[in-house]
Amino acid sequence: MAKTKLPEVLKHIKNYKPLEINYAFHKSISYSQLSMYLSCPKKWALQYRDGYKVYSPSIHTVFGTAIHETLQHYLSVVYNESAAAADRIDLESYFEDKFREVYSKEYQNNKKIHFSDPEVMREFFDDGVAIINFVKKRRGEYFSSRGWHLVGIEIPIVITPDKRYNNLYFNGFIDLVMYHEPTDEFVIYDIKTSTRGWGDREKKDELKQFQILLYKTYFSEQFGVPVDNIGVKFFIVKRKIWEESEFPQKRIQEFTPANGKTKINKAKSALNSFIEEAFSIDGSFKSTDHQPTPSKNSCMFCPYKDKKDLCSSAILDKS
Repeated sequence: MAKTKLPEVLKHIKNYKPLEINYAFHKSISYSQLSMYLSCPKKWALQYRDGYKVYSPSIHTVFGTAIHETLQHYLSVVYNESAAAADRIDLESYFEDKFREVYSKEYQNNKKIHFSDPEVMREFFDDGVAIINFVKKRRGEYFSSRGWHLVGIEIPIVITPDKRYNNLYFNGFIDLVMYHEPTDEFVIYDIKTSTRGWGDREKKDELKQFQILLYKTYFSEQFGVPVDNIGVKFFIVKRKIWEESEFPQKRIQEFTPANGKTKINKAKSALNSFIEEAFSIDGSFKSTDHQPTPSKNSCMFCPYKDKKDLCSSAILDKS
């Protein structure tokens, strides 16, 4: 694919300089904060307001970050140079370097304590290689060359979600945005890693969808793109496939959730409620006694579950 002339609509986006947040005066909120607050307000308060941050790295996070960066690099070469140039990249080595780099960083941040063993790391690495090879082989099914442009990767979103709170900013990074010139349509991609893909439960989880819905509305607002010209898509990367299935198995699953005005308003309403309950108009934290919402699933992975002085409501599995 030869490098094509950049449409005018994309030049503005590529040259856009996001607002700079002065953390001495402003606060930044993110989807991660919203998600945590909706899952358990107490956990959010302990981590973000009260400063009881607990560092808990995992091999899943390492894998997800390395896969994200490898796929993003591959696609940036596909669209900014050519598909032929991208196919010449030794992606396995690139992924290995990223995998080692991310693990090393997490290891350092974890007080030089290992959080995985060589056998598990090898399994995750081999899964990553299988995914990369699948994407390279089947790229055309998911990322066409005809009429499509790469808008960017890790596109920053910095915006005031509620004008009453002028010291409070919503901050995030969109994994990938594509633009289809013939139809003047943008597509926002959220790359997710999963063991075997999403079933009905994951697809119906509104909280999972809030992030991409907020990105859609704020991408529109930040860049002046009509919201009706923006589509969304989850690009789900599967570590495992059913080897003995009678049906052909794919390492990639795509899912487009409902993303019209009703769904967007629901996501914005959840964010606005969070802001009103957690922050004062000047952007400072409210001193509200946020209550925990314990459940077996949420408490199982909570870093405060064994810290009775911080939270005595954890539901623990005694089996």
